[in-house]
Amino acid sequence: MGFARRVYRPARSSKLSAKKTASLGLGTLGVVFGDIGTSPLYVMRTVFTVGDSAVALTDRNIMGVVSCIIWLLFLIVTIKYVVFVLRADHDGEGGILALSTLVRQCLGPGHRLFKIVGVLGVFGAALFFGDSVITPAISVLSAIEGLEVAFPEIPDVVLPVALAILTGLFAIQKSGTSKVGRVFGPVMALWFLCLALAGLPHILKNPSVLMALSPTCAGAFLIEHPGTAFVTMGAIVLAVTGAEALYADVSHFGRQPIQFTWLLIVLPSLILNYLGQGALLIADDAHLANPFFHLVPSGFTMPLVVMATFATLIASQAVISGAYSIARQASRLGYLPHLKIVHTSESAAGQIYLPAVNMLLYCAVAVVVLVFQDSDRLSGAYGLAVTTDLVITSFLLVTLTRVGWKWPMWATAVLFGALAAIEWPMFAANLPKIATGGWLPLGVALTMFFVMRTWSLGEVLVTRTRREHEGTFSEFLEKLAKNPVRRIPGTAIYPHSMLTTTPLPLKVNTMVNHVLHDHVVIVSLKSVPIPHVPIDQQMTVEKFNSPISGVSHVTLKFGFMDRRDLEEALAAGQKRLGLQSWKLDCAYFMLSHIKLKAGDAGPIESGLPTMALWRKRVFVWLSRVGASPQWTVGLPVARTAEISSTIAI
Repeated sequence: MGFARRVYRPARSSKLSAKKTASLGLGTLGVVFGDIGTSPLYVMRTVFTVGDSAVALTDRNIMGVVSCIIWLLFLIVTIKYVVFVLRADHDGEGGILALSTLVRQCLGPGHRLFKIVGVLGVFGAALFFGDSVITPAISVLSAIEGLEVAFPEIPDVVLPVALAILTGLFAIQKSGTSKVGRVFGPVMALWFLCLALAGLPHILKNPSVLMALSPTCAGAFLIEHPGTAFVTMGAIVLAVTGAEALYADVSHFGRQPIQFTWLLIVLPSLILNYLGQGALLIADDAHLANPFFHLVPSGFTMPLVVMATFATLIASQAVISGAYSIARQASRLGYLPHLKIVHTSESAAGQIYLPAVNMLLYCAVAVVVLVFQDSDRLSGAYGLAVTTDLVITSFLLVTLTRVGWKWPMWATAVLFGALAAIEWPMFAANLPKIATGGWLPLGVALTMFFVMRTWSLGEVLVTRTRREHEGTFSEFLEKLAKNPVRRIPGTAIYPHSMLTTTPLPLKVNTMVNHVLHDHVVIVSLKSVPIPHVPIDQQMTVEKFNSPISGVSHVTLKFGFMDRRDLEEALAAGQKRLGLQSWKLDCAYFMLSHIKLKAGDAGPIESGLPTMALWRKRVFVWLSRVGASPQWTVGLPVARTAEISSTIAI
């Protein structure tokens, strides 16, 4: 895959009408802000109760913690993500893989940071899968734990109820979110209204808590108790969980609706709720066991539990859908095997379902719930995932400001210093939690990182081995010119990933049947590091300089978010280029299937990549469990043939 160095300028988003912005803003409530909107369920309780380093419950500490939470929402979410990161969309697409690819384009292959940025992008995507395991578990557990407040006399039912809800959530994924998506926004709008209304009465009873809005309150807490504050930041960071969703979902809603909804609805609601929880604890620390559900009178606890459950399910749904999108992007960019992708909506291409990813996520989430059993124990695992993602995103953003946006060095240095001063201490504060839960997202991320890197390197080895075994296409044409075969009417299409080698079915057809179609079209599918390629620009044709007439090479370029329809792309290109003589409606598709085995593929030249035998076996196993390429599903069965061969890597 080639990268052309270019100067990147953030696209100016077209201005939307107020009605359109409001409509899209309602949609963002149901998808983008579900995760960060459910953080008030557990943040305050985690800060003051979890672990040996829990903060002492004094009025001054309560004010300091609430102030730190509020200013973290301002600095990390509002300034970093809403103001800067949302501008770094890659042709309208967001997410850490898209950001990494964008930065690599700006750097160019020869830059010393080129490989580092690529590795960070892959690890950030791997870390997202760890987040996708933790978010449904901690969100649903924290919501169901409200039953203990509403019905303290009943037996412990949190675990079975949470597992039942999660089972139902993953079971309905195959039907898609299009049918229920319309209610997500209104439900979350009601949820944020509840957040604000639950906190407001306690603020009115104790207006002194408004002092927490001043940054001096947070500064005093950090200065007076540096050791305690350092440890506390490891829990306070949970208040910004889900910030990455603002960037990952920018393609679905656009920058303006996300900014509008955050500033006018989400941020004020979160601030009022955190201030309300602070005022409640100052008035009576007996509510510390679950301050969120004690914000409302006992008669409203059960309705709030129901609302919280719906909100956490929506938050979980957003993360699960994000995992599908990240997995598809990784597969398109060559970091994961082919995955079966089911489009669950005829009008929304982004609504997809990946059965393999869904099953793996469900099993992982169920195991996490059974092992950790409550949200307090799981909070330690959550913090490390969040802070690691924050640090990686900041590094990529800062690099982009210098090499892509061409900021002066001093401006980039100021941004880097400000982000590092906030995020690195939070990251360091979460490192000691590796032994008590932080191993979970780290383990998931390292496993996925290993899988993605193994697959990427294995693809390089397969390409090199095929080039050695299949021979060059120019040699094949020369041999065919010296020993001509009978030409037969029709068109044969040979999907083949390498221009320099000979497609196996073409080689077999001429050797065994001694025939060659009048039109031989070799098709290469190329993934380009942009989200979408317009259909009228997907196809390019190259004629071979050979005495054998009628042989052409077609390159079909697809973005990593495009649906790969081989027939549709060929038909569009044929019409645009005037190649009606191919008669695609009756053409035959000749496929090749490569079976791999691990072994010595011959001497390896110095400097060329290779893998240990055990790692090759992992790659071979991955190739066997991977689905067939998505573009093969839509090919006409009656006009498709397949020939297989075995190669050792």
